[in-house]
Amino acid sequence: MGKDQTVLFHSTVFGPIHSRRLGVSLGINLMPDDGKVCSFDCLYCEAGFNSQGKGTTGLPAREKVKQDLESKLKEMSAANKTLNVITFSGNGEPTLHPEFPDIVTDVMDLRNKYYPEAKVSVLTNSTRIFDNQVADTLKKVDNNILKLDSAIDSTMRLIDRPQSKEFTVEKVVDGLKQFAGTGIIQTMILRGEHNGMRIDNSTNEEINALIEAYKKIQPKEVMIYSLDRSTPEEHLIKVEKEELDRIAETIKAAGIKVSSC
Repeated sequence: MGKDQTVLFHSTVFGPIHSRRLGVSLGINLMPDDGKVCSFDCLYCEAGFNSQGKGTTGLPAREKVKQDLESKLKEMSAANKTLNVITFSGNGEPTLHPEFPDIVTDVMDLRNKYYPEAKVSVLTNSTRIFDNQVADTLKKVDNNILKLDSAIDSTMRLIDRPQSKEFTVEKVVDGLKQFAGTGIIQTMILRGEHNGMRIDNSTNEEINALIEAYKKIQPKEVMIYSLDRSTPEEHLIKVEKEELDRIAETIKAAGIKVSSC
């Protein structure tokens, strides 16, 4: 059974928070502030399962995102506060927003105006990289962070629970090749069980399959990480830093730039 875990972010712009991977981060939530919309239904999602529903507020309009972000950036700039990154994340998959390309343009313009040294990052589950507009937009941001949690279909389906039956490892790895040299692949390493089924993507078989996928994709970098907060599936186990570092060494030995946190 899962926890009754619900959405994390109740506004369009949130933070700043300290990200262990990105630094001081201001978040942008393009999903409802009282529900979740995602093309995956990951067992480890901090925002809970999709079954909680889409809420009532709907997706924020482009103009609202722009106004809310500018207000926050003005406030932070006036107070001489540090900002390392503006990150699209939130209560679901940001690239599902129909105005995603235009919103990214607005965000980059505001970044240039108030915090030109800050990076713009998008955390995406890679389900929308087959849309040319989305893919072109992802190529424009500083940190295009793309999910690949397993290179074995059955494991990917168990952990990430994609809503589309057509979404396969083979298809996504092929699609990720378009970001060779620019994309950052993010992989969650974890163990546990769900509905009596064992989960473990830290095995030699899993890591070797990931290495082969990374070689095909040729990303700028790979980030591996494990659980940091509570998860809706209660029977998941964090892989500790020492073991993550060992896995990272194996990946590095294959000629792939990798970080673990």
